[in-house]
Amino acid sequence: DEMLDLGFRDDLEFILGSVPDERRILMFSATVPRAIAELAKTYQRDAVRVAASAATQQHADIEYQLMLVRRDEREHAIINTLLQADSTSTLVFCHTREAVRHLTARLANRGFSVVPLSGELAQSERSSALQAMRDGRARVCVATDVAARGIDLPHLDLVIHADLPSNPATLLHRSGRTGRAGRKGTCVLIVPEHRRGAANRVLSMANLTATIRTAPDIAEIETLYREQILDTAAAAADPAETETEFVAELLARVSPERLAAVFIRQEIAKRPVPEDIAPLPLNAKEGRTTRRDKRFEGAEFSADARPSRGPDMTDGVWFTLSIGRRNRA
Repeated sequence: DEMLDLGFRDDLEFILGSVPDERRILMFSATVPRAIAELAKTYQRDAVRVAASAATQQHADIEYQLMLVRRDEREHAIINTLLQADSTSTLVFCHTREAVRHLTARLANRGFSVVPLSGELAQSERSSALQAMRDGRARVCVATDVAARGIDLPHLDLVIHADLPSNPATLLHRSGRTGRAGRKGTCVLIVPEHRRGAANRVLSMANLTATIRTAPDIAEIETLYREQILDTAAAAADPAETETEFVAELLARVSPERLAAVFIRQEIAKRPVPEDIAPLPLNAKEGRTTRRDKRFEGAEFSADARPSRGPDMTDGVWFTLSIGRRNRA
C-alpha cells in the first residue's frame, strides 16, 4: 500500500500485469483505512480479510508515555530517557533528514552507539545501519518515517518520538516497530509543554492512552548508575587460581577502599553524563505562565475602565475564557 502511495503504481501494475492469471495475492497492512481497502478490491479477487487483532485493542503490548519537557530541553530529555531505559535496541523518530543528522551527531558525541536511517542514504547504507542494530553493534537508530513501516528489529523494546507525529496513522506505524509478536515495548512521546494539546488529540484519534510523566533528571540517572555498578560488582566471579597471587599482592599494596574507588570511577567513566532537566509540573494548569493573570491582579472596574459606549460596569468582575483562534474567538 505504501509503495503505491509513494508513486510506484506504474511499476507495480507492470509487475502484476506480467504474472500468471492463476495466482494468489496476499496483502499486508498495519492499518486498513478505506483507501487501502479499495486497493485490495482492485488488485485481489474474492479476497478474505483476516484481522490479527481487534481494532479496539491496538498495540496492547505497548506502554505509551507522554513526556512533557520545556521546548529548549527536548534533546536533553531524549538523552536522559535513553540512559534511564538502558534499552537493548531503540528507535528514535524525527520528521526530517536534517533532524536525523543533527540528533545522530549529538548522541554519538555523548557516547551512544548510534546509526542514522533516512531517505538520503543509499540502500547499502540503510542495510548496513539495520544490520548494525540487529547484531548489537549499534543500540540506537535515529530515523525518519522511512523506518516506520516494514521494518522488524529483534529485541526493539523502546520507540522515542523526538518529533510529535502529525497524525494517528504515523503514530501507530512508528510505534508498531516495538511490541511485536507478543513482545512488550515502550513508546515515549517527547512533547514540549506548549504542544501538549496536540499530543492529546493525536493519541485520542489513535484510540490510545498514555501515562503523563516528566523527563528523568540527573538524580534519577545517578541512582540508576549506582544500582548498576553495585550489581556489576556483586555479579563478578571469584578470583581464578591464576589471579589469586596477583590479587593478594594488590591488596597488600592498596587498601580495599581505594580499589573500590578506582572501580567506581572506571564504571562511571563508561557511562554518558546525564543532562540537567528543569523541573516541570505535570498538571497543565500549574505550568502555565501567569503573565495574563497578573494583568488583572488587584484590578477593579471603574467608570474610567468602561467601554466608550454601553452601561456602567462598576459592579463587574474579571473573568477569562479558555478559547482562542481554533474556536474562532
